[in-house]
Amino acid sequence: MSQEKRYSEMSQYELQQEISKLNEKARKAEQMGMVNEFAVMERKAVMARSYLLNPDDYKAGEIYELEGDPGTYFKIDYMNGVFAWGFRLNGDKAEEAIPISMLKK
Repeated sequence: MSQEKRYSEMSQYELQQEISKLNEKARKAEQMGMVNEFAVMERKAVMARSYLLNPDDYKAGEIYELEGDPGTYFKIDYMNGVFAWGFRLNGDKAEEAIPISMLKK
């Protein structure tokens, strides 16, 4: 049984291949009506895309719109790797972590 690589250990090329594979699996799951499987594959692709971005481009105190959720904004309190920790401005102000690929610049 082979040990799968973590996204943080993958090269840019490997990440792009993984994202393509996950998008294809998500598309097939959606066609077959497997809603949960579709959601899992979509979330994995979002995570993989985060490792293609530079976390230094995202700053604490700044506000970003959330990808795929127009009108919803997220304020970063601090960064931890490829995750932005903070809260949604129009939410209940509960702290949460969001992969940086979900933040629009």
